[in-house]
Amino acid sequence: MQSITLDAIDLQLLDLLQHDAAQSNQALAERVHVSPPTCLRRVKRLHDVGLIERQVALLQPDRLAAVQGHGLACLVEVSLDRQSAEALDAFEARAVADAEVQQCWRVSPGPDFVLVVHTRDMPGYLALSQRLFTADANVRNVKAFFSTKRAKFETKVPLALNP
Repeated sequence: MQSITLDAIDLQLLDLLQHDAAQSNQALAERVHVSPPTCLRRVKRLHDVGLIERQVALLQPDRLAAVQGHGLACLVEVSLDRQSAEALDAFEARAVADAEVQQCWRVSPGPDFVLVVHTRDMPGYLALSQRLFTADANVRNVKAFFSTKRAKFETKVPLALNP
């Protein structure tokens, strides 16, 4: 990543975009007190240097489940028998390639990985566990925690707005 210096306006833009990336350039410019061309140029620079990875829509799982059918979210701890770099990389590659794995974290100490998984229902989780855990001879232990309520979900990274 190339070196970049962030000023107060850049930090405000990053903060505002984390809250709502669908804001118009005009609205963003007004909120940070710069001209729309300046705002557009700054946001493009933040994208170009990789500080803004991507922009997505966040879905509300409970409302989606009401329309589409059941939804099952769970946190899964995975421990491997062998923790060589190749073994860790191989499991990680399989986990991140699976569409039902929303997040994959290598952690320490304790399990080797923590996965955030969202499947349609329990049979969907069983299929995922067969694909990722049972089929892998290197998976030693799996511990799943099924969500009964999502009290908080945030994607925002805290920023030092007043350095």
